[in-house]
Amino acid sequence: MFALETASPDYDRIFAQAIDRLHAEGRYRVFIDILRNRGSFPDARCFAGHNGPKPITVWCSNDYLAMGQHPSVIAAMEEALHDVGAGAGGTRNISGNTHYHVELEAELADLHGKEAGLIFTSGYISNEATLSTIGKLLPGCVIFSDELNHASMIAGIRNSGCEKRVFRHNDVAHLEELLAATPAELPKLIAFESVYSMDGDIGPIEAICDLADKYNAITYLDEVHAVGMYGARGGGISERDGLAHRLTIIEGTLGKAFGVMGGYITADKNIVDVVRSYAPGFIFTTSLSPVLVAGALASVKHLKQSSAEREGQQAAAARLKAIFAEAHLPVMNSTTHIVPLMVGDPVKAKRISDILLAEYGVYVQPINFPTVPRGTERLRFTPGPAHTEAMMSDLASALVEIWDRIELKLAA
Repeated sequence: MFALETASPDYDRIFAQAIDRLHAEGRYRVFIDILRNRGSFPDARCFAGHNGPKPITVWCSNDYLAMGQHPSVIAAMEEALHDVGAGAGGTRNISGNTHYHVELEAELADLHGKEAGLIFTSGYISNEATLSTIGKLLPGCVIFSDELNHASMIAGIRNSGCEKRVFRHNDVAHLEELLAATPAELPKLIAFESVYSMDGDIGPIEAICDLADKYNAITYLDEVHAVGMYGARGGGISERDGLAHRLTIIEGTLGKAFGVMGGYITADKNIVDVVRSYAPGFIFTTSLSPVLVAGALASVKHLKQSSAEREGQQAAAARLKAIFAEAHLPVMNSTTHIVPLMVGDPVKAKRISDILLAEYGVYVQPINFPTVPRGTERLRFTPGPAHTEAMMSDLASALVEIWDRIELKLAA
């Protein structure tokens, strides 16, 4: 017998073609090479494409309140570094648990009015690990997911192995149709977000809680773009609207408004204990450095007491929306702190971003597929309390010039 000759796979060609496709579609991602300037955010230094650092202004940071620059956060991290050292030393079970971790989880549980909290290395991991674990432990569970849920939620639902039913974005009537068509005896989980970060709209939390009560479902609310930002103590939209007590699980992040790194869930003690005990994404991951946890802890405590940062950010977002509208730029109808500007073409969105950085010293990243649907590519601005009106006016003037240069239509 003679072996049939077959062509060997050309691995380099396959990988190169995959990258070429991204370039051709205009959605190849480039990571900017910058350093932020401590104490003067949104100022930063860019190291790409010129000799030495060039001053730029950052317009797309998810450190919405500049808490990553706050003196109390930096001081807490420095104190922890000199007190206990840099790393965690292992998983939470094997030497990676510290008093900082315990204290932060208690603060987060208190923030959302829940019995317990659990911190993860990122918001992505907290979503994926929790949803996949809860789904696996509920026999026959059906998960109902908003069609615009974050990729981490989608991954967690997929990895749970549960039947998934997707409802149209924020469409409570469609959700009820799906719930009513599901056998009453099956466990049900409704997963959705408070602030949807690409459009800047808000989920109908109260109406979804009403349906959960009616159909005996549990709820999972992702508050990552709202924690620190809304509510008297920064508990998110659910705190602002007095609904936190009606939600089964509230998930958040430490890497956006709180300005550091990490993700978390809060819920009753049994649910948190189940996730802590069963989720591989928690059990087998080195825990967050106590330095990071100390910084997050200081940030959470500060924003529970101070609304000045939230108020400044909301005022900046409202002003930027107004300036864009006055300039007839196609600003989307966001009801939150996020200011999206519709482009509708991936190549042009990248071109605008490149011109802003190279010629105007403005940094904003284009948002392309798969983060948003094809044809809805955009620039996503996140003005903070330190963005001045002069910065906003200069930004709008630059955008109008670029819009004309690359032959895009302004809004009516």
